[in-house]
Amino acid sequence: MAWVAAVARLRARREPGVLVTVTAVRGHAPRDAGAKLVVGAGATWGSIGGGNVEAVSIDRAREMIAGAATAPELIDFALNDKVTNRHGVQCCGGTVQVLLEPLPVVRAVAVFGVGHVGFELARILARQDLDLHLVDSRAELLTEERLAVLTSDAVAQVHTHHTPLLPEEVLDGLPQGTHVLIMTHDHAEDAALCDAALRTGHLGSIGLIGSAAKWTRFRRRLADEGGHDDEAIARIKTPIGLTEITGKEPATIAVSVAADLLRTFEDEDAQG
Repeated sequence: MAWVAAVARLRARREPGVLVTVTAVRGHAPRDAGAKLVVGAGATWGSIGGGNVEAVSIDRAREMIAGAATAPELIDFALNDKVTNRHGVQCCGGTVQVLLEPLPVVRAVAVFGVGHVGFELARILARQDLDLHLVDSRAELLTEERLAVLTSDAVAQVHTHHTPLLPEEVLDGLPQGTHVLIMTHDHAEDAALCDAALRTGHLGSIGLIGSAAKWTRFRRRLADEGGHDDEAIARIKTPIGLTEITGKEPATIAVSVAADLLRTFEDEDAQG
């Protein structure tokens, strides 16, 4: 399997990995610069020449996976019989430099409601390296023609979900840790999504767009009808976005919400 396909497989399976690349070679070595190896927690794809260089690289890559490392590393190898190696002697006579680049599991974000604000938000988030799930009960908002402006050169992997009846059914199938943003055209739909999101244990943050009056009604309903306690209800952040940005145009709101979400990502990274 080509290394590109291996990286894509790890991403699709939401498994971390490390891309190992021979960056420099002097003298004789098993592989030339540019050779690549993809290391997952339980499998490898490709080769950088076998022997001690490859074995040590795999060991270190799996240590990086276990430690959730994010920074790349360089390892230098001398291939001669005078060097004590962890996995035997390689006496080709040259030197090899290897770059190990972590391939973390990308974040996932689900936007429920791709109306004016949701669409503008999707345009921004599509430029981030994440899995972006767009969910709406209105098929006309998820057409290829409408979404072409964000999918034609998207960095994100964009997934669409047309759910004409119960959009909350999408929640169970979202990846572990997905950040959920609720902004549909229907307050009843929003309320059902809030209730279902609180009952879905594997999600990340939950955000709800709307006014203080809307949240007062929702909060009472979540407690009285949904049976959620104050701690559970507090998982829902509303209003979403940066409070210091007060513009009401859809694109302005979208920028505010996206910035707030990116700050949430940074907070997660800081907490380890």
